[in-house]
Amino acid sequence: MSVHYIENDYIRVGVKEHGAELTSIVSKKTGYEYLWQGDESIWYGQAPILFPIVGRLIEDQYTLNGNVYSMPKHGFARKSDFTLLSKDSDTMTFILSESTATKNIFPYDFDLIVTYTVEENTLRVSHDVVNKNEETMYFSLGAHPAFNCAIGDILRFEKKETLSTEKIDLVHSLRLPDRIPVLNDETDIVITKDIFNEDALILSGIQSDKITLCSPNHDRTVVFDLGKAPYLGIWAKPGAPYVCIEPWCGVNDDTNKVSDFSQKCAIQKLEADDVFNFTWEAQFSE
Repeated sequence: MSVHYIENDYIRVGVKEHGAELTSIVSKKTGYEYLWQGDESIWYGQAPILFPIVGRLIEDQYTLNGNVYSMPKHGFARKSDFTLLSKDSDTMTFILSESTATKNIFPYDFDLIVTYTVEENTLRVSHDVVNKNEETMYFSLGAHPAFNCAIGDILRFEKKETLSTEKIDLVHSLRLPDRIPVLNDETDIVITKDIFNEDALILSGIQSDKITLCSPNHDRTVVFDLGKAPYLGIWAKPGAPYVCIEPWCGVNDDTNKVSDFSQKCAIQKLEADDVFNFTWEAQFSE
């Protein structure tokens, strides 16, 4: 498994070519590892990139221009080998382009370009989707980084929020019409051992630009800029020592099937030869 590293005086960041997935964010000051290191017995992932769908489709299928395609949960980017385009001491860029295999399930020509940059104690992750077709391209894109934490730690929005989570069908991973209140003019979501028993929190209508992972037991924080994504997923295996902060430009299907992929909830629309950018940042302090 090829892993590439960038670093500065504050942090050292590792990224795998497979999935262009973050695999390490280490403090140069203390040696603390901020990123979940993966555990097959709990959850093997660390920070998968979700493309060209977020979540699950009804029966793992969608219809586009009258043709039916199958697509696995969260798409194919997370299980694809990216190519390292460029690298220097503090930035590196990876690319994934269409192939025969991708066109069998996603009939577009595209580039997905992911750039990792460290600047002082901040990691910036920028995603560029390039539409190389002569037609409109429809897709979703999301991030899924998992940060080490403990039960009792807090996710704190920068503004008071009134939010509810969409309920998930635990068998089919589809959104249900029911909603469950999460915050009522409040800022803090406390991570408990039971908070993810019903799967991820799926939040929308967020006013805050940032959310901070913090603890009553130490001064270490992760200040996460959501990149103005329309959805935020928050998830972990129940009781596990990590939490995923997931800004999404897209969302799982609900139980109502749409006639065409272009009508999917929160689908992104990119015109011919255009570029879609989504960037998130995380600032690490101790």
